[in-house]
Amino acid sequence: MRVWHGLTEVGPDFGPSVVTIGNFDGVHRGHQEVLAHARARAAELGGLPVVALTFDPHPMAVLRPDRAPAPITAPEERAELLGQAGADAVLILPFDKDVSNWSPQEFIDRVLVGTLHAKAVVVGENFRFGHKAAGHVDTLVEAGAAAGFQVEGLALQGDAQPWSSTLVRELIAAGDVEGAATILGRPLRVTGIVVEGDKRGRELGYPTANIPADPGAAIPLDGVYAGRLTVLEPAPGAPQYGEPLPAAISVGSNPTFDGVDRRVESYVLDRDDLELYGARIAVDFVARLRGTQIRFDTIDELLVQMKADVDAARRILTE
Repeated sequence: MRVWHGLTEVGPDFGPSVVTIGNFDGVHRGHQEVLAHARARAAELGGLPVVALTFDPHPMAVLRPDRAPAPITAPEERAELLGQAGADAVLILPFDKDVSNWSPQEFIDRVLVGTLHAKAVVVGENFRFGHKAAGHVDTLVEAGAAAGFQVEGLALQGDAQPWSSTLVRELIAAGDVEGAATILGRPLRVTGIVVEGDKRGRELGYPTANIPADPGAAIPLDGVYAGRLTVLEPAPGAPQYGEPLPAAISVGSNPTFDGVDRRVESYVLDRDDLELYGARIAVDFVARLRGTQIRFDTIDELLVQMKADVDAARRILTE
């Protein structure tokens, strides 16, 4: 799969193609259906490549920074998920004030016609684009009739309500990682580089891999979770641990020890031999075990609770 970070990277010889457009944050089941329709349309048109066009940063981060949503997926992770959902190429269009001022027709001329040579465009039925979001599906249909591309607008209907990245963020913020996974079609994933912590977990018999909780990203509500840890890139000289490892995960600032910085701490069940400092890891959240972090009066009370959390995580992950 190809990933382009701007129109000039596409090259003059690319095309024709089938294009799908959106922020695609989280690449949830609704997005996956859009990609599936795009693939079907591409097959009907003789096996054309499917291009997923997304934006970085989110347009709201430029137009209304105070209302910008916390991203569920970083651009490169989003591109990888779009490829898994069926895209042959991903165009990550840098979004800035200049792009925000393009009229709908300018966007169509520059991107869909001039760069991607679209023969079909598949979007969600509520898709808006162009300056002040003046363009919509009917705008695309009218332009497509003149420029020679087909347009399909799809409803992103979920089981009880429309699938949306906004709904996923609300569930994450409430700690409902199982509900978020239902819409995403996979467990919620948080990635980062393992940093050295206070090493209290190792002293207590529960060594943890700690990654800072990015305040600008969609991180679950403070609490304790069952999940899995995967090493994406090992630290230099460290072994590669290929399989996802079962883990008990704590999100918060460690109030028992007067912690301040919010972080994601993962204890891989029954393992104290892992070399993870400096590794890039992924933490997948499977289920919430208990609510916001508790300040314990004694270390013994903390250890009793930690054992209970580990036992609960093991039970859930085994089931």
